[in-house]
Amino acid sequence: MLLKKGDYEGALQVAMNALETMRGNGSGSETDFATLTNTVGCCQLNLGRTALAAQNFADAYKLFRGLAASDPTGRKGQLAYDGVCSIVDEYLSVGHYEEMSPWIDHAEELLRDYEQLPVAEKKVVESAQAKIDLLRAIALQHTGQTREAAKAYNAAAKTYYGRSGEGRLYANKYLVAANRYNEAADNFRDLDRLLKKHDITLTLDNIQHYLLPKYRANVGANRKDSAIAVGKQISNALDSAIYAAKQNDAAELATMYDTQQKEAEIAQQKESLTQQRLIYTGVALVLVMAFFITYTLHKRESTHRLEVAHTKLQHAYDKLEETTAAKERIESELRIARDIQMSMVPNIFPTHEGLDMHASMSPAKEVGGDLYGYLLMGDNLYFALGDVSGKGVPASLFMAQATRLFRTLATQGMMPAEICTRMNDALSGEDNQSGMFVTFFLGLLNLKTGNLHYCNAGHNPPIIGGGEHHGDFLEVLPNAPIGLWPGLEYQGEELESVRKRPLFIYTDGLNEAEDTEQNQFGDDRLLDILRHTHFDSAKQVIETLQAAVEQHRNGAEPNDDLTMMCIRIS
Repeated sequence: MLLKKGDYEGALQVAMNALETMRGNGSGSETDFATLTNTVGCCQLNLGRTALAAQNFADAYKLFRGLAASDPTGRKGQLAYDGVCSIVDEYLSVGHYEEMSPWIDHAEELLRDYEQLPVAEKKVVESAQAKIDLLRAIALQHTGQTREAAKAYNAAAKTYYGRSGEGRLYANKYLVAANRYNEAADNFRDLDRLLKKHDITLTLDNIQHYLLPKYRANVGANRKDSAIAVGKQISNALDSAIYAAKQNDAAELATMYDTQQKEAEIAQQKESLTQQRLIYTGVALVLVMAFFITYTLHKRESTHRLEVAHTKLQHAYDKLEETTAAKERIESELRIARDIQMSMVPNIFPTHEGLDMHASMSPAKEVGGDLYGYLLMGDNLYFALGDVSGKGVPASLFMAQATRLFRTLATQGMMPAEICTRMNDALSGEDNQSGMFVTFFLGLLNLKTGNLHYCNAGHNPPIIGGGEHHGDFLEVLPNAPIGLWPGLEYQGEELESVRKRPLFIYTDGLNEAEDTEQNQFGDDRLLDILRHTHFDSAKQVIETLQAAVEQHRNGAEPNDDLTMMCIRIS
């Protein structure tokens, strides 16, 4: 359903319908239920239904606790911790400061549970505890408990996270609330370096979240020159941010709704959102420029002029916050879209004598471009795994097309090379004006004989177990990715038998996974792990690699979608 501006009811209905569908057909994981229940609570809180929001948050918390307790690897525990912290942030965003404290306690309970696990990492625990202390400091400060707030802040400030650039920026939410503007302004000195380090562009959101608070801190600290410099930076960044926002609005809206039935409504929503952003950001730009002109002409009255300009800029800032609320609701819908997209790929795998098969997909953003699927017809198993160029909204739409074509053509009993040729004809040419493509590995396995026909369309070569080295990259022909050029004839290959030889297929989100220093996981490490991992089951192989990638990332955000599939016949 297309969300109208301020339509929390619409978002609530989508989430509740998704929950009802999953309950009705028995689909959806505990993670899906926890995430959607949490989303329902967020919508109700923003609609002023605080009692219903509290009940849904409580239900989500029970699900989060169950997830954490069922996973000895700690990964779901960290997911549960993040989910509870999002509840704290939601109460903070609507100004319900007293309701923050119980949820901060719940986050700390989950952290204590994670800390007891053998796999718990000390650095992760310390950073999470520091964030809890900062959230507690913010809540206490806003409820008038200033001494306790300062104590919680001081505890966080002594940690490695509290001294880091990221931690000091997060601490500014407390420092500004406590009128400790000089300390906040000092913390903001590293902002430009951190934005450059993490390759963060100055979008409207980032201007709001980073530059405007920096401006307010310097004004509060009476650092006029610094405030002027930040104001100029805001002025210079607004043009490109407005342009980027216009480009992104259409793609974000198109992902969430049925474009065939709602084209007119999407256009209206996009135009309204764009116009309001242009109006309010234009007001902010005009006010900033007016401030600098006034300051230059009346330098003797600079202090008074700065205060007047700051008041006007704060008004524009408040208006900008209102317009970004619509985008935040869109992001909530994208999270729901991710759950729906995840339900499009199979999480139940075929049961056939001698067959062991498992796969998993983890998008880097709310929605992604990786895909996998299978089709079992008698003793023949079609299976495929692919990686669409790019990430996010456009990739997810292209992924849906590729998935549909694979299943349609496989049901006709074609060979893998012919399926790839037909898919390329359908996805390339004039209709593909954006130039998107998908790397694709497609196999046809006879479960009786072990014979494997396959076609590799520009994808990472799979790894096949057994042999002299107990695992090697499969030799593949250099076919082009699907969607680049029309009229290509794809070449297939054949292995006489793959019995008792596990076949592992993956996207480059595995071997190109990066840690905090941007070091990649690498092909050599991947091959070494598979060669030295005793095969118990296909699921065990995938979970082993998931744990290895998480350990390698060491807290870094995923830089690409990650999808894996493992197949073995005895």
